[in-house]
Amino acid sequence: MKTLIKNALLVTMNPERQILNGDLLIVDDRIKEIHSRIATSADRIIDARGRVVIPGFVQAHVHLCQTLFRGQADDLELLDWLNSRILPLEGAHDPESIYYSSLLGIGEMFRNGTTSIIDMASVNYTDSVFQAILESGIRAMSGKCMIDQGEFVPDSMMENPVDSLSESVDLLEKWHGQGEGRIHYGFNPRFGLSCSTGLLTEIRDLAQHYGVRIHTHASENRSEAALIKAEHGLDNIVYFDRIGLTGENLILAHCIWISEEELSILAQSGTKVAHCPSSNLKLASGIAHIPEMLKRGIRVALGADGAPCNNNMDPFMEMRLAALIQKPEHGPTAMPAQTVLEMATLGGAQAMGLSHETGSLEVGKKADLAMISREGFHTSPHQDTGIYGQLVYQARAGDVRLTMVNGQIVYEDDKLTTIPQGLVLRKAQESINRIIDKVKLN
Repeated sequence: MKTLIKNALLVTMNPERQILNGDLLIVDDRIKEIHSRIATSADRIIDARGRVVIPGFVQAHVHLCQTLFRGQADDLELLDWLNSRILPLEGAHDPESIYYSSLLGIGEMFRNGTTSIIDMASVNYTDSVFQAILESGIRAMSGKCMIDQGEFVPDSMMENPVDSLSESVDLLEKWHGQGEGRIHYGFNPRFGLSCSTGLLTEIRDLAQHYGVRIHTHASENRSEAALIKAEHGLDNIVYFDRIGLTGENLILAHCIWISEEELSILAQSGTKVAHCPSSNLKLASGIAHIPEMLKRGIRVALGADGAPCNNNMDPFMEMRLAALIQKPEHGPTAMPAQTVLEMATLGGAQAMGLSHETGSLEVGKKADLAMISREGFHTSPHQDTGIYGQLVYQARAGDVRLTMVNGQIVYEDDKLTTIPQGLVLRKAQESINRIIDKVKLN
């Protein structure tokens, strides 16, 4: 299959950060050629005149299993949000509800130009999440959530650590590498408060053995950080470092309440950080020290987190907030638009360990991209020289006209091509109604 995109403004995010007016040729699942003019026959020719083509967004922290719970946990801080609402709701999932929750989230993200995600599934029914990932065509790293302790954890979410580890390995061996290599498994301990040291060290060893990543939360909330220190006598990331968890294969979501020592550990170990500004603001968690992290060479990516703490899964919103919330304290140049777009594309690819395959428009890389219109009132007038600012400060999810993953068009002109939109919306509503009937929320 050959697809030729013509007359586009190509924001490549390649090492030279080239911005080109020209054409892009895709053969099967990879970018074959980028040039000012490509003269060739193709199975599909797309005229992108007046539009921008960018690498697809890579969201480095999401919870597909929570998409159904949008609007069910508003105006709460993290631990109340988690213990009184989210864990009971997740524990009430059935295989069908978590499948449609996942498709609902993926459909939303295809419509906003997201092509890859790092997902944390729930404790139960992770096969259904992977089935949705497989069928939809998204590129994803996911894995079952792992919990073996916690005073407020409902029985439906509590696990025996031996069973948790065994099930995780079974899922890894079944799903890792599926979907023509789109699907990657990662171990997902929930966070330090809900995982014993024994479980975390077993995860460390298994991740090293299988050569996969670990994805968890850290230092999101002041109370959470204080409880970790009370339990272990160490700050959260110091504790992770002491038990050998930090390193190139660790992705930590949030990292707001961290010390100077923890910043140094992140920089020296190569641990990746997933920054989720909307979630951090909505849960009143705080503002992460992103300019300082970037100054120290820490790899930072962006993610929307889950729908009930955002309540959208929109990379444009995350980019805009990531840039703006730092400026009052650090000055107007603290988070340049180009840096923020890098976090939303290459930063996520680096967190996944896939920057050699995705995150930029380069010959030989996977054809993961989004096409964005600049024809709206809010994006006009425009100059090509200001494209980074236009993408970060002006563009919206509704401006996305096409999303492609692995050379396959998954969204085009308001239509999802791999997800049955009407069915998913209906089944999602039926599923949340069924879950609410089972769970008594405080």
